[in-house]
Amino acid sequence: MANKGGYLSVLAPIETTPTIKQDHITSNAVLQDRISQLPDDILLAILDGLNVRDAARTSLLSKRWRPLPTMISHLTIDVSDFDPKSMSSFSDDELGRINATVVKATKSILACRKSNEHTISLLSMRFYLRDDDCISFGHTVGHVMATQKVEMIEFTILTEKDDNQCIDDDFIVYGRRFALFFSYCPNTFGGLTGLQLENLRFGEPEIIDVLNTCKRLHYLRLYNCSSGISTFLEVEHLQLSELSIINCRFGIIKLSSLPKLTRMIFGGWIAFQDPLSFGHVPLLESVTLTNVGLSWHNAVKLSKFLSNISIRDLTLDFNSEKVWDHLCEIETDDERRKAYSYSENKNADWNASASDFKNHSLSTLVMFGFQSNDENLIRPNDGAVRLVMDAAVNLEDIFLYKRMACEKCKGKNPRPLRYPSTKKQRQALRNRIALGTHSLATIHFPTVLRANHYAKLLY
Repeated sequence: MANKGGYLSVLAPIETTPTIKQDHITSNAVLQDRISQLPDDILLAILDGLNVRDAARTSLLSKRWRPLPTMISHLTIDVSDFDPKSMSSFSDDELGRINATVVKATKSILACRKSNEHTISLLSMRFYLRDDDCISFGHTVGHVMATQKVEMIEFTILTEKDDNQCIDDDFIVYGRRFALFFSYCPNTFGGLTGLQLENLRFGEPEIIDVLNTCKRLHYLRLYNCSSGISTFLEVEHLQLSELSIINCRFGIIKLSSLPKLTRMIFGGWIAFQDPLSFGHVPLLESVTLTNVGLSWHNAVKLSKFLSNISIRDLTLDFNSEKVWDHLCEIETDDERRKAYSYSENKNADWNASASDFKNHSLSTLVMFGFQSNDENLIRPNDGAVRLVMDAAVNLEDIFLYKRMACEKCKGKNPRPLRYPSTKKQRQALRNRIALGTHSLATIHFPTVLRANHYAKLLY
């Protein structure tokens, strides 16, 4: 058996050459003919589910299929679809060839479309940040925007090195490449509705320039980017509905005016002060905060931090350093914990807020890693669950999940799991937590993860 270039070859003696039955050929031909007889809209829906490379190959099936790839409404052009699958890493020259192949394929696919005859609902492109290739991408997409109907355009721009491989000089080089790309293709960036960037060092005004130019932007994700911890970043945008800033090194970030923002994800900030301040964000309903909580980090007082916004969905993730001991993710070596300033106190600080603080938006509390012997969570007057019950006046449901099973750290956790297993134990715990409260919230102890809660574990 030999595997060459992604093809599987089975070597057999000549005398055992298999025979192909005519009825198998006939059956396959009939099946293909039945599919070909389907109307265009159904065939196009099938092609929309394929990547562009596979969709283009269907044009070779028959005359019936030949024009269909030029009519699909969802075009996803991803550099990973052009990677040699047998390779796990690439040299600069190989990355250049891969990117050049994507550029060529993009031009070919888009050139075959008839102007304005079929709307492109989504053009999503994922490619490497390389000077000449990026500018070719930009000009090609700019031409499509000028000559065809395109509803949404998304760029995901990758760097050759992963975040854990980058040194300071890499961030500067990638930042300059992006600045050059941006300066050569302002009209293309002006038409983007989604943008994801990574591993860039920005000059202080460059992020503001991006926001001012990308006026149609609905979604912006910055990962492992920086402009210096002294930077004051004031964000204003009329269309932005989702903003994600993860493991970035900025100074103060103020969401000054984002009238359509509904979701904010903020993770891994340098915690000398509160991570964000909120201005005009009337539609903001979902906030995710993620930070490891080192010993020198200032505590975020949620009652103050969230005092001028009304959110419906708040997700707090301490990277297993405060509530949930996820041993495959946390640093367990005592010396390394001291060297990197990990906190000795592995409990979230659930201090009571001002007695007049009330939240009228929160309807559901979901907690993972709950244990019935953790007094910080279950005390009837100032435990974490009780504090939320007293402050969130419209709270309806509380879901307290036990520590989630993980194959990587299964059996390693030194602390025994305490979780109510019987109906009597669950009712006793409910009574203790709710003792003396006026809250009407129902406390649940789920044994199966609900589908609508699964996404909260993903980030």
